[in-house]
Amino acid sequence: MKEEKKPFNDVIDHFNKIEGNATNPTNAKLKRLPKPLKYFGYFMIGFLLISFLLVIVLNLLD
Repeated sequence: MKEEKKPFNDVIDHFNKIEGNATNPTNAKLKRLPKPLKYFGYFMIGFLLISFLLVIVLNLLD
């Protein structure tokens, strides 16, 4: 059963509605990101991992 969290006060509730802040991290719909944004994220993560591994391998070879 989902528990609805009540806002601390009206100001916080208004801020969350205006700014689009998720009251609960499980509310974030990460699968609904636009495709270009998803692909950019996958590229950045892949690039960082490959770079990290490449640095380690090149340091071991020296």
